[in-house]
Amino acid sequence: MKRRTFLQVAGAAGVLGPLPFSAATGVKGPAIRKAIPPTGEKLPVIGMGSSLTFDVDSDPRALAVRVQVLQAFFAHGGAVIDSSPMYGSSEETIGYCLERTRNRQALFAATKVWTPGQWLGIKQMQHSRRLWDVERFDLMQIHNLLDWDTHLETLQEWKTEGRIRYLGITTSHGRRHDGMEKLMAEVPLDFVQFTYNILDREAEQRLLPMAAERGLAVIINRPFRRGRLFSYVESKPLPDWASEVDCENWAQFFLKFIVSHPAVTCAIPATSRVDHMLENMGAGYGHLPDPATRERMIGYFERLV
Repeated sequence: MKRRTFLQVAGAAGVLGPLPFSAATGVKGPAIRKAIPPTGEKLPVIGMGSSLTFDVDSDPRALAVRVQVLQAFFAHGGAVIDSSPMYGSSEETIGYCLERTRNRQALFAATKVWTPGQWLGIKQMQHSRRLWDVERFDLMQIHNLLDWDTHLETLQEWKTEGRIRYLGITTSHGRRHDGMEKLMAEVPLDFVQFTYNILDREAEQRLLPMAAERGLAVIINRPFRRGRLFSYVESKPLPDWASEVDCENWAQFFLKFIVSHPAVTCAIPATSRVDHMLENMGAGYGHLPDPATRERMIGYFERLV
């Protein structure tokens, strides 16, 4: 799906210039960061997902492009990278790219455990750490709540021992909201991850208010509905007033809507292209929509759907 780009990548190889993102785009000010409620540690509001996009096995050309994507991410203020053993070779690809990427000291490494049973869960998390080649994960999440009570016990122990920094739970597709809501209310968590975007706004009713009430950090997956949101706006112009919140393309329009919600900490769009990564990262700079502008964004988009 075609997306308007605001920064040309030099040459077919996608070579990045040395300027900081704000200088390169004309958007002034530092990257927008939000606090993790339990600690106050701040994260950039735009992270990176890896489902499908980093599942490339050992294809050398695809790996080279993913290195460039990760370089663009870090060069323009990125920190949170999210993955899962569910995502094929994505974790192995991330480790390969991190080994070849400068500025990885900014990395906030987040992955998931996705298997039944304590022993298998421990083995899987240890394997993920080796694939990423990190000393420890910043965030370990229980993927789609699978065997959550078993893994939660392990993660609580690992957090106490300093083997992870934060723990959380995830869901996607709008599924398992009842189960997630129950866990958010009853068990000690630092992060939750679920789907939210300008079209799928069910999370506004229960999950986002509860996260704010419980002091939980929120990561948003599927911010573009796996790219389907762009099908509604293809060849459609942005509204003139989008420039008031520093939106130069639809990717930024969609992402700024998400991260402007007070309860959202970070969104994790996934991409395999450098130009799309640069678009995404632009959403982490400039102004965010206020409540009135958010309603205006919804109304404009719904007229296009």
